[in-house]
Amino acid sequence: MFFRDDAVSATGNGLGPDEWWKGAVVYQIYPRSFKDSDGDGFGDLEGIRSKLDYLKALGVDVLWLSPIYASPQADNGYDIADYYDIDPMFGTLSDFDRLLEGVHGRGMRLVMDLVVNHSSDEHPWFVESRSSRDNPKRDWYIWRDPRPGCVGGEAGAQPNNWGSFFSGSAWTWDEATGQYYLHLFHKKQPDLNWENPEVRAAVYRMMNWWLDRGVDGFRMDVINLISKDPGLPDGVVYPGRAWGEGFPHFSEGPHVHEYLAEMRREVFDGRSGTMTVGECPGVRRDNVLLFTDPARRELDMVFQFDHVDLGLEAGKFHPRPLRPGELADCLTQWQEAQGEIGWNSLYLDNHDQPRAVSRFGDETYRYESATALATALHMLRGTPYVYQGEELGMTNGVFHGLDDFRDVEALRYYHEAVESGESPEDVLAGMRATGRDNGRTPVQWDAGPNAGFTDGTPWIGVTPNYTEINAATQVGDPSSVYAYYRALADVRHGLPVIAAGSFERIVTPSPAVFAYRRTLDEAVATILVNLSSQPASLGEVARGVSGELILSNRDLSEAEREAPGVLEPWEARVYLA
Repeated sequence: MFFRDDAVSATGNGLGPDEWWKGAVVYQIYPRSFKDSDGDGFGDLEGIRSKLDYLKALGVDVLWLSPIYASPQADNGYDIADYYDIDPMFGTLSDFDRLLEGVHGRGMRLVMDLVVNHSSDEHPWFVESRSSRDNPKRDWYIWRDPRPGCVGGEAGAQPNNWGSFFSGSAWTWDEATGQYYLHLFHKKQPDLNWENPEVRAAVYRMMNWWLDRGVDGFRMDVINLISKDPGLPDGVVYPGRAWGEGFPHFSEGPHVHEYLAEMRREVFDGRSGTMTVGECPGVRRDNVLLFTDPARRELDMVFQFDHVDLGLEAGKFHPRPLRPGELADCLTQWQEAQGEIGWNSLYLDNHDQPRAVSRFGDETYRYESATALATALHMLRGTPYVYQGEELGMTNGVFHGLDDFRDVEALRYYHEAVESGESPEDVLAGMRATGRDNGRTPVQWDAGPNAGFTDGTPWIGVTPNYTEINAATQVGDPSSVYAYYRALADVRHGLPVIAAGSFERIVTPSPAVFAYRRTLDEAVATILVNLSSQPASLGEVARGVSGELILSNRDLSEAEREAPGVLEPWEARVYLA
């Protein structure tokens, strides 16, 4: 690695207190897989607290915690039974307060996961709702009679033909009250009825309670699904599908922007220093500014999925290899869609995705592809998100058979696909390539038993390469992936042109090269990245690169620091003029 740290200003990136998150680095923690402090095989809050100095040293500004609320864990905590308490798996509210104090004491912030499209079926709200048709909370969820002329509980009697994201129907029959309830995800995750103002008021009270406790914002799970088409019409049944495609009828429904504007007024107005990011599956480039235009006062930024869905036209578990330039083109389109008005969330890894090195990079060039991908992403206009272990170059897990998987989505898909006639080995191959469990294996802290994650039996298997890929061997090593991520954070913190500059794509002879320019006033940064395992030509572009090299994932002599005509496999360079 080459890094000119003297090119980074100690005075910071110049962003004011209301835009601090534009110059921030966010680190996502999936608590059950981060660090176990008590030997039960599950990560916990005390485990997180024990690693705060590690995160501070990495250059992290914000911790985003995946759900830690009380939950039956049908979907690893995204099925919440009590929004006001911590699941005993992770600790207690007192543990949370100590963690929050430790985060703030180190000058970092903490963002909670907000899951309010649905709750657990064990949440008291739903327990009341399903107790009788005339219960005051009946309308807090979405209940419907069977399809006319059908008998409830029988095949085809569901109110519409929507399929669940987790396979099967999106409706479950409740024998006791003689109606179906809607669940876009697991049957233990009934959808809340946001058309009921009492539901919205209850959600806002809960959000304010956490902000008053000291949290600094929210990552909002599938927030663009909270408003459904009130008619709940059938969806199109595509060839090879058992259920109708309901997505057009529950994504970005008629009141979603009204609800988000109301949330801003009821929760965030009058508070400073907060951050909001909405997970918005299916959000389009041509309407993203409805969410992120600051004049509309809805969300600070959104998570879109176009780039992580590349190559998945045949379904999540049927990936195809990406074409050269495909990832760069998609990222460019989102940079241009947000322009200088909206704001991008920059990510490749998270708890729902396979590891970036395995998905978009090349494990043979693990260091090079991990750092090249990180350079291409972190130098863009937007807020970068680092998923736990990404800063170490962690790879996909190793799953020998079905018993090694834990994810409810993958397991339900496996059984449905095999029953429909697919080869079990073909289905398992897809799960190994793109399944969510790849991102959920324990963080690899050291080369000791269970990668230093736990003294007990880990809830999911540790990836065997932990003896070579771990934090203990990388912290302090200037040639490590960890050190490179540390340098990327320094660049974002200390260069206004990276934190706030405009974006312009540079066309190169090779589609494998992702080249772009960031500009702010007189400052110009040029980013050159070869996103392939073969040498790639810059052609005449190299002649137009001005300034000095400030960052590269290769060790370069002074003579080699001029812009080259050819980039080596997975080579990355950043020039500053």
